[in-house]
Formats: sequence, structure tokens, C-alpha cells
Amino acid sequence: MMTFDIFMQHFANGISLGSLYALIAIGYTMVYGILRLINFAHGDIFMMAGYFMIFAMINFSLPWFIAIPIVIILTVVLGVVTERFAYRPLRDAPRMSIMISAIGVSFLLENLATYLFTGVPRGFPQLSALAKIVTMGKVSLPMGSLVTPIVTVVLLIILLYIVNKTKIGMAMRAVSKDFETARLMGIKIDKVIAITFAIGSFLAAVGGIFWGTKYPSIYPLMGVMPGLKCFVAAVFGGIGSIPGAVLGGLVLGLGETMLVAFLPTLTGYRDAFAFILLIVMLLVKPTGLLGEKITDKV
Repeated sequence: MMTFDIFMQHFANGISLGSLYALIAIGYTMVYGILRLINFAHGDIFMMAGYFMIFAMINFSLPWFIAIPIVIILTVVLGVVTERFAYRPLRDAPRMSIMISAIGVSFLLENLATYLFTGVPRGFPQLSALAKIVTMGKVSLPMGSLVTPIVTVVLLIILLYIVNKTKIGMAMRAVSKDFETARLMGIKIDKVIAITFAIGSFLAAVGGIFWGTKYPSIYPLMGVMPGLKCFVAAVFGGIGSIPGAVLGGLVLGLGETMLVAFLPTLTGYRDAFAFILLIVMLLVKPTGLLGEKITDKV
């Protein structure tokens, strides 16, 4: 029989995992909110952040407080370059063409990583500050798992402030409501979209660093399953809603963790939980928990 202490241990692990999902899911929901595009390459940008961290700390022997800003900058540059060359030329093309381009970028990054780094998993560098075990009562967590939800909440608050209170945030909301009207009103569409990709890539980089401390094995296809799960989290919370993406990530992380805790015989099916959740949500409430109904313009 599960005791309260064991339950709280699993609950804390679920919140930590859900916060990781939330960081990555926000990138999906922001891009969709503006372009109505599912950026399938987002999980692979998250994967590249892991490799950037390996090269920064292991190959170039940089200390973590220098390596982390460099990794974030490189990941943001990768996201912006991806938008510039893979999506911007197709701005006025049919939506299906942009989606095919997104899938192509995903395969490109996976195969490029395989060619450059081989398919052999690489060990993520240990960040001693995040590896330290913290004990609260009878609940023990690595510092990284404890810090992840805090970082997620702080970044969520900052992001909501940017979107709701700043000039660039106003432009983002205008573009998300009506692309063509925003362009006619003088909003620089390309700049707004590039900034959106930069923010999404920044969050993917932060998520990739925390993911590496939790699951220290980096390989070219590591972004596929987390990317799909975070897409599910974004849809569950309401695609296009930033708080919805965070809520979806937390629900997914807690659900997975509790599934394994209460039904250990189903451990091998923990990945399927996300997709069952997606099917149920699409049947019951297709717009997600916090999503708004959007009618596509013909």
C-alpha cells in the first residue's frame, strides 16, 4: 500500500517532469498561435541544445556558468535560422507546404546530428549544482528537479508580461488574430515571427539543459518522443494558449508518473499515456482546456 511519503515523492517527480514538458510545449503553442503551424522541428532543436552543452563543457572545457549562456545563444540562433530559411520563403504558400517543410527540417536536424555526432549516445556533462540531493521531510530530489518548476513559473510570468504588456507582445497578439490586417497596419511580420521563434528556442534550450541533467543520455533521436509529448501537452492545454501549454505539461508529467507509481505493470506503456490523453481530449473538448475556438479563413 502506498504511503503518503511515497505519494509525495512521486508527486514531486511528476511536477518536475511536467515542468520540463511545459517548457518545450510553450515553444509549440507560441509558433502555432502566430503561424497556425506545428513546428515539428522544435523537439530536434531541443536535442541540439543537448549536444551544444556537451561540446561546450566537455570538448571545450568551459565552466557551466559560461557554457549555459553560450548554449542558449546557439540554440536561439539555430531556431531563428530555421525560421529564416525553411519557413519564411513559404510565408504565403499553402499551410500544407509549410508543414511539409517543418517535417523536412526535423529529419534534416536528426540526420545532420547523426552524421556529425554519430548515433552513439553521449553522456551529458554533470552539473554539480543541479545534481546535489535535497531532502525535505522524507522526499528527496536532485536540485535540478527542484529548480525546474521554479524556473518554469518564473519564465511563464516573464513571458506573459512580454505578451500582454509590451509593444512586441501586442504585435504578436495582433499577428495571431489577423495576419494580413497586422501587415497592413504596419507591423513587421517577419520580425515578430523571428522573435517568436527565438523565444521558443530559448525555452527549448533551457528545457534541454534540465532534461540532460535528469536523463543524461544525448543521441540524435532523443527529441522525437519528448517533442511529440510536448505537442500533446500543448493540444491538451489548448494549442495557442501559453498557460494552457504549462497546464498540459504538468498534467502529462503527473499522469505519466502516477501511472507508473500506481500501476507498475503498465510501465512499458507510459509513452502511450500521452496519446490516449490526446485522443480523449480531441473527442471531449477539441480546443483543449484553455483553448479558444478558431475558425480557419478560406
